[in-house]
Amino acid sequence: MTFDPSISIGVLGGGQLGRMMIQSAMDLNLEISCIDPDPNAPCKNLASHFVNGDITNYDEVLAFGDPCDVITVEIENVNVEALEELERRGKKVFPQPSVLRTIKDKGLQKQFYLDHDIPTSEFVFIHQKEDLQDYTDMLPAANKLRTDGYDGRGVQIIKTAEQLDKGFEAPSILEKFVDYQKEISVIVARNENGDMTTFPVVELEYHPEQNLVEFLFSPSEIDLDIRNRARELAETVISKFDMVGLLAVEMFVTKDGNLMVNECAPRTHNSGHHTIEGNITSQFEQHIRAILNLPLGDTDTKGSAVMINLLGHPDHTGLAKYEGIDQAMGIKGMHVHLYGKKHTKPYRKMGHVTLVGKDLQTLKQTARKLKESIKIIA
Repeated sequence: MTFDPSISIGVLGGGQLGRMMIQSAMDLNLEISCIDPDPNAPCKNLASHFVNGDITNYDEVLAFGDPCDVITVEIENVNVEALEELERRGKKVFPQPSVLRTIKDKGLQKQFYLDHDIPTSEFVFIHQKEDLQDYTDMLPAANKLRTDGYDGRGVQIIKTAEQLDKGFEAPSILEKFVDYQKEISVIVARNENGDMTTFPVVELEYHPEQNLVEFLFSPSEIDLDIRNRARELAETVISKFDMVGLLAVEMFVTKDGNLMVNECAPRTHNSGHHTIEGNITSQFEQHIRAILNLPLGDTDTKGSAVMINLLGHPDHTGLAKYEGIDQAMGIKGMHVHLYGKKHTKPYRKMGHVTLVGKDLQTLKQTARKLKESIKIIA
């Protein structure tokens, strides 16, 4: 096989995931085109060709993808019908449109798990808010929009019957809370040859109000048996989808040590950002390897790592300024990633920092202090 860096790669979405994908693609002398509805998207100044367009519009996606050899995504909310047509025209589309169609709808995604004997939490379909009244026996639970939710949006935590008015009017699911000890994530890659590899299991800690990851700890400190089963489960999920690309599989570890799949994302993911410095191969390079049917990279860790999401201050909206970044950069093992977003708003993902070192407990202590000292204000 001869590697040809002139292959044309198109990415639907121009956010921070696309930006970091481009940064990795540069190492292979690959050029990436992006389309995004934001004229100042993070990818704008890095992409070899940037289109300000609607990734949910059939004609715009078709026109963007037609000159490309390979099309991929950095967000699920895209026009699947256009991707299906591009696939019929002989384009490589990874993840495949059929996978995107299922995963972008949380209801179809959960039903897929049931249909393929993949352990997941109890849930019901909700058509309108008043339907929630019929399922008070499932509380406490999470009400999730079936489509268009992301970064904690489209999720309402409902603990009591008095809180049912917080539910969504649009089609959604009600998902019973799981009594868990840890939330973990496994990122698995698969190429067209069917080769698979998983990244080591990581632990996630969420913001108590915004349902956003605040901290990521790598590697996970859960039992080796659970880690092995989690990696096997992630391989099972991507195999059942027959998917090519990168799949982030978020799971619950229950109090009795069992595993349940919470959600998955068919793309690079927030739970893999630490791999840029913390692993031999980053998730972004691995995604490129997978969609180009190249050998998959070594996923071993270089040491311990903690990732902190940098979120917009809850009281600030406007041109972003960063407090505490200069002090953070003086810490050994610290790596700062800012996403090129000029404007901040409450809880917007503006960047992340990764701490790498030998001792995970020491890194955790440093990370918690950093979380308080770095502020994104206007």
